[in-house]
Order: sequence, then structure tokens, then C-alpha cells
Amino acid sequence: MRILHTSDWHLGRSFHGVGMLAAQAAFVDHLLEVVESERVDLLVVAGDVYDRALPPVDAVELADDTFARLASSRASVVVSSGNHDSSARLGFNARLADTAGVHLRTRWQDVGSPVILRDAHGPVAVYALPYLEPDAVRAAWGLPERSHQAALTAAMARVHQDLSTRSGARSVVLAHAFVAGGPDDIGRMSCDSERDISVGGIQIASTRLFTRVDYAALGHLHGRQTLTPTVRYSGSPLAYSFSEAAQTKGSWLVDLGPGGVDAAQFLAAPVPRRLATLRGPLEDLLSDAALTAHEDAWLQVTLTDRNRPLQAMERLRARFPHTLMLAFDPRDGAPTRGPVQPRVGRRSDLDIALGFVAEVRALEATTEEELLLQLACDSCRINDDRDADFQVTPQMLLGGDVG
Repeated sequence: MRILHTSDWHLGRSFHGVGMLAAQAAFVDHLLEVVESERVDLLVVAGDVYDRALPPVDAVELADDTFARLASSRASVVVSSGNHDSSARLGFNARLADTAGVHLRTRWQDVGSPVILRDAHGPVAVYALPYLEPDAVRAAWGLPERSHQAALTAAMARVHQDLSTRSGARSVVLAHAFVAGGPDDIGRMSCDSERDISVGGIQIASTRLFTRVDYAALGHLHGRQTLTPTVRYSGSPLAYSFSEAAQTKGSWLVDLGPGGVDAAQFLAAPVPRRLATLRGPLEDLLSDAALTAHEDAWLQVTLTDRNRPLQAMERLRARFPHTLMLAFDPRDGAPTRGPVQPRVGRRSDLDIALGFVAEVRALEATTEEELLLQLACDSCRINDDRDADFQVTPQMLLGGDVG
């Protein structure tokens, strides 16, 4: 049986304000092409189909179109819900979808009830574990503690109990959780775009939970991981943070033979736009010919100028139009000083505001900025005036005719 393992689509998510729906639709096209070209028998989606529990309409429409196209493909489809999904919304009409070969498994009550498929070597039992919030199953399952390890241990006990009744069946498990060898792996494996699922400060479950199944298709982490030859994360098909700039996105193509996994190959997904990070003084970044290759990339830029340059983002985007994030980290380091004690006695609002600008920027306000601050201060005073219809205009502040 040929299995395509994917997860963490996060339909409806944006990338630092840039809509990603077109890129997500392109990934779906790629997925359908792989299903046909690689003669995939089973597609598994290990959670986080949507980015939030109440997804936007266009994301729901894309998911609807995707599942309809998959139902018409050569592959059977098994989908589990993740911590970003609403299990009720994603699982709506699950029984009806079963008849089309798209199996939506989102209820913890159904853990241990597999989708049974067959190939030339016999049955394959596919157990789709939804994201298991420990508090949601603790009482029903009698968990000894409030942790993901306890919840997954109880879930896998139900899987093994059912599997013991199916002589000769091979097994595939989908799970949406942070699975690792130990706590030291958390920093190495995680990305900025993943939502923390810690319970009591503990979020990981042990890789050892999946040693007795033929293949574990994991979701939640956005970078691909090979924990063991039979326990893998596919990662998200698209990058959702600059911490993923160096990652190759895609899906695992797994061949399940009569004795278990025979081979696994990672298939790269389309890249809508490269990610890159730049660091240095503004003038150097604007003039460095070696940076031409980054002019079409989504950029995270850190400026190291001693003083913050004026109109930094506008000037950067003149050369790098897809700059999305801008940070400041002075090359010589910020001056070391204790807490600033504000001196506000007998000072006007404008003087205090100008002092604040000079304090945090190490650069006095320009004439234009001073006029803008004056307008803001005067507007605050006028808003408290009993004549609510009277408004300050820039012309009045600059000496124009009040009329």
C-alpha cells in the first residue's frame, strides 16, 4: 500500500498579513497530482486542516473542494482533527463522507475504531486519533494524570486492544501531538508558528508509544521530522513563520509492504515565495549588489543602525517590495542604563512627548513630527471640551484662518 502523509494545512491562515489561500490551493493541486502520478492508495491528513475553530468562508470552500476532488481520486482518505480545528465542524457529515471514501475522524469517543483498507497483502487498519485535550478525556478515560502522555497512552491502549482482534492486520496511526524522545528535543523541533499545547508546563509525549504500530503519521510540528523509521512528522506544506525559512516543505510518500514500512521518500511541495532574513545597516542593505537575489523574497529585516533611520520600511520596500517584518538591533548595542525616571513637572504635553521620542530613539523629532505631536496633544484637549462639534485642523495649528 502506498501512503501519502500530510498535515497542518492551516487553511485560512495568513503569513504576516499576506493571504495564503492561493498558495494553499496550489498545494492542493500539487497533492492531487502526486496522488495520481505516484499511484497513492491512501492519503492521511494528521490534523489542523483549518487554522482556527471558526474558519473563514473561503477556507471552508477550499476544504470542500479539496475533499470532493480527493473523493474522486484513486486514493482513500483518512483525516483527523488537530488542536486548531473544531472537531464538530470538521467532523460534520462524517458518516456521509465515509461513503465517498473520505473518512473524517474527529471524536475522541471513536478512538480505537479503525478504517479498514486492503491491499494484496491483506488488511490495513488505519487509526486516526484526533487531537486529545487531556482535560476533555481525563474523566471519561480515568487518566492517572493531566498530561498529553497520559491521554495518548490511553488512546494507544484502545488501538492495541482493537488491533489484537485483527490477526495479520498491519496498522497505521494518525496522531496530532508533540511527540519526542525527551524534553531536550522541544527547542530543536519546534517553530514559532506552532501553538503551545502545554498542560501544566508539559507538552510532549514519548516516541515509545508508537513502537508497536507499522507507521505513525504525526501532525502538529511544522517542520518535517523522522523520529524513527516508522514515526514521522510531515510538517506543514507551507511556511507560516520566518523560523521555517530553512525548511523544505512537503509530504512523506511511504510504501507499506507485507512486513511494515519498506521505503519512505519526502516529496517537496510548491514554494509560493522564498523566505529570507537580512541584517545590517539600512544603507548597506539598500546598496549591496549581492542582495539582488532577495528582492523577490518575503523578508524579515533587522536594522543595526545606531539611530533608527527615518522611513525605514518605505525605503526598504522600494528595493525589497515583499519586506514583511522590520526590527531594530543597534550594532553597538543599546546604551546600558537603569529605569528612566520621567521628569514631567511643569512641562507641557508636547514637551513630554518630544522628550519621549528623543529618549527611545536617541534622535530628536523632526519639524514634521513635532507638528504631528502638537496636533495629537491639542486634539486630546479639544476632545474633553464641552463643545463636541469643535475640531482642531492642521491648518489651525499652522496659523491658517479659523473661519
